[in-house]
Amino acid sequence: MRVESIMKTCYIVAAAELAEERLRPEEGDLVIAADAGLRHLAHLGIQPDLALGDFDSLGYVPEAPSVEVCPVRKDDTDTMAALKRAHELGFRRVLIFGGLGGARFDHSLANVQSLAWADAHGMEAILVGRGCALTAISDGAALEFDARCSGDFSAFCFGPEASGVCETGLSYALDGAVLTPDFPLAVSNSFTGERARISVAHGRLIIYWHDDPALPLPERTRA
Repeated sequence: MRVESIMKTCYIVAAAELAEERLRPEEGDLVIAADAGLRHLAHLGIQPDLALGDFDSLGYVPEAPSVEVCPVRKDDTDTMAALKRAHELGFRRVLIFGGLGGARFDHSLANVQSLAWADAHGMEAILVGRGCALTAISDGAALEFDARCSGDFSAFCFGPEASGVCETGLSYALDGAVLTPDFPLAVSNSFTGERARISVAHGRLIIYWHDDPALPLPERTRA
């Protein structure tokens, strides 16, 4: 499968609960259906550029412009396989839909793990759920949020330690804090109506926030 360099965002659609408001691919973007995520796309009238997976959930191998059938017995989930394919095709910005909720909580956790893999491989991946979103940042990266954001905000250490963690524009500020994976120090924060920012000097964070699809996604910068 060849991809032109003008393509800028990869949309991966999996089979769990779908938050469709941000699922707005534009010309030049790539849409990947991960197994039964194809049903979501069919309901929305969106034709994927690539259908990928073992298709055990869908129950049949679909017809699409491009289909990649994965073995049922494999190391990667279908969503992870789609993320790796996006990386191979040169995408550095990925939005993952249908990756949270549903009956398989283990798949939700696996999809959160995939954010760390994407971050480690130079990708900006965001897992979009109903009313929430998650991403990973590490080693000198920062996220900046629109002042109109509201609701919950949490940060979790994803690794042995995350140091030099700073949070501003939130109800509870942090200045050079150290987060560890065994204590939820930075959970249940909230936006205040100011432009919010979180950064980490060393280590990796998983960031969770209340997502309003009417507002822009956070801007990724350097600390």
